[in-house]
Amino acid sequence: MIKNIGRPALAAMAAISVAACGGSSSPLTTPAAQQTPEGSVLKMAILETTDIHSNVLGYNYYALTPDATLGLDRTSTLIQGARAENPNNVLFDDGDVIQGTLLGDYQAQATPVGCSGTLAVHKAMNALKYDGGGIGNHEFNYGLGFLSQITNADFGVTGVAKPAGTCGAPAFPLVLSNVNSVASQKPIFNPYAVIPKQFAATTPDGKSIQVPLKVGILGFVPPQIMDWDQKNLAGKVYVNGVQESANQYVPQLRSAGADVVVALSHGGLDASPYSPKMENGSLYLSTTGIDALLVGHSHLIFPAPKEAKAPALDPSLAALPANIVDSKNGFVNNVPTVMAQSWGRRLGIIQLTLKYSGGKWVIQKPLTTVEARGFKYTDGVTSVAADPAIAALVDSEHKATIAYAQQPLGTTTDFEMSSYFSLAGDVGAIQIVNQAQIDYVKNFIANSTDATLSSYKNIPVISCSAPFKAGRNGPSDFTDVAPNASKASPFSLQVRNPGDLYLYSNNNLQAVKIKGSDLKNWLETSASQFGKIDPNATAEQDLVPSYSTIYNYDVFYAEGNAMQYQIDVTQPVGSRIVNLTYQGKPVAASDDFIVATNDYRAGGGGNFPGIDGSKTIIKSPDASQAVVSSYLQKLGKVTQANNGSGQSWSFVKVATKGPVILRSTPGKLAVAQALGLNRVTTEGALDPSGFSKYAIDLSK
Repeated sequence: MIKNIGRPALAAMAAISVAACGGSSSPLTTPAAQQTPEGSVLKMAILETTDIHSNVLGYNYYALTPDATLGLDRTSTLIQGARAENPNNVLFDDGDVIQGTLLGDYQAQATPVGCSGTLAVHKAMNALKYDGGGIGNHEFNYGLGFLSQITNADFGVTGVAKPAGTCGAPAFPLVLSNVNSVASQKPIFNPYAVIPKQFAATTPDGKSIQVPLKVGILGFVPPQIMDWDQKNLAGKVYVNGVQESANQYVPQLRSAGADVVVALSHGGLDASPYSPKMENGSLYLSTTGIDALLVGHSHLIFPAPKEAKAPALDPSLAALPANIVDSKNGFVNNVPTVMAQSWGRRLGIIQLTLKYSGGKWVIQKPLTTVEARGFKYTDGVTSVAADPAIAALVDSEHKATIAYAQQPLGTTTDFEMSSYFSLAGDVGAIQIVNQAQIDYVKNFIANSTDATLSSYKNIPVISCSAPFKAGRNGPSDFTDVAPNASKASPFSLQVRNPGDLYLYSNNNLQAVKIKGSDLKNWLETSASQFGKIDPNATAEQDLVPSYSTIYNYDVFYAEGNAMQYQIDVTQPVGSRIVNLTYQGKPVAASDDFIVATNDYRAGGGGNFPGIDGSKTIIKSPDASQAVVSSYLQKLGKVTQANNGSGQSWSFVKVATKGPVILRSTPGKLAVAQALGLNRVTTEGALDPSGFSKYAIDLSK
């Protein structure tokens, strides 16, 4: 089992990282390297985790139940297995580590960990002996001050001071190559690090020898952090393009002696023309001279998983140009590339074979293999066991989070608020969020002393929210608040429940002023989540082919359910919204609306046409999750009649010759029936990801 790492290791690793950034001007020529016989062969594994999102244990803090489909405790078992297969290995993380569960929120906001403490997720990673890590966009959610403390890093940012002394932090170097301080004009983290390893190699005559190998790492984050966390970052840092940053630092890494250069890119794969502002620019790192590419952010699997009964490649990845992206074998422009899904559910493994030739190690590309290994990799059925040492390591934090989650909110509900069938019309977990946002914005305008805001008092306030937990991270990733609640037996809500309804504790409420034409475009973009259904097709069609961007499925609502619209899924993207009305009248292109939303969307998140920050009229200091929590407490009693039955949208009815399915959590047909969703007719077989296929009758 794993063993924890102490402060000496932390200091040593920090020294490695700092020293690496100096960048010498000559190649590495150590005596040991000179003595390596020509033709010697070294096999090594590069291991990757990504988007852990504080899922240290296989546990759902919102439902207060174990979840064996996720967690770093099971990833630990995968790591140990991969290390046994190849002792020559390095383990890296690709970012989005500290935020994402109630455990993360508890340690950052409810009871912030002090300088003398270490985040639970970092405790686990230290014990697993990571060799290095990158930074994700969600690392910035709790502010630069907190990030500086929990990484024990001085950012050189005005107004951000790390506590004196050595704070608990990762015991391995963290790198970030494309974010600089405005004040110092220097990177806030080390832009790269060189990690010295001693690996076993085989000489041409079959002898085993120990040789030095230096592995260089760089890290990248989406430029959109400046929009998504504007309140934390504006005026303090700036972000450069990933390709430009790589072109600057890869040569420095080579000069510093790196034999193998690995990019830790917290961004997905997008073959659109390159822009320094693109969110998923990882593909363009493959042309910058790196040897291996570890990617994340999209919560997807790349390359296509290899185990029996494996899920299919996500459509967004399958559509990438085959002449650039080999999605079967895991290469982008001939650079081995892996993305290990999210929440610890997979381990990325790049197996390299290097040959010593001409005084340097040369990667043998034809012998390279890439795998995104899941818990059931052995036979597609049997899951690996969780490593009990991880649970023991974070036991006190785990128990404290559960106690925090169970604190009463002072509100009851008489119905189950779930997202199992949000894409089939259920608004039970969405309407209450929209009502809370409308209430907040209307009060904000009514009480404002600003003349411009006061002039908006007669403009309709509507709201949008997405079902944030609706399958993106597997069949257990759905909102389900108060599953046994009824009028006869109402459920008393707890602190954990607002986070189930509104996942992102870092979002702040904002409002934008738009025209009816903007509203139509907004809805069209939202409706792109649906696949195009061919009524004449006899083969099975998936109503929602990919859940990878489900957080962009905005559902709109107006008080009294005064706004209505329909979605025609037989039409192409951009031509699906029909019968859009407000208070029974068609919405005109020139009509004015104020939309309550979050800072991510208002600032341009999701690339909704015309919603780019320029139409924002309210920037609330309050977190969206807190707004929902306060509204629930204000109501005191939540009822399905008032807060969960206002379906604002429906499908245009169409009969199909073949089956149409919607994937959701198994065993939930009774939920759909209780909601009166008669278009959900039967529950079918499981797909390879563990979702049930529910039959959808679009004629109802």
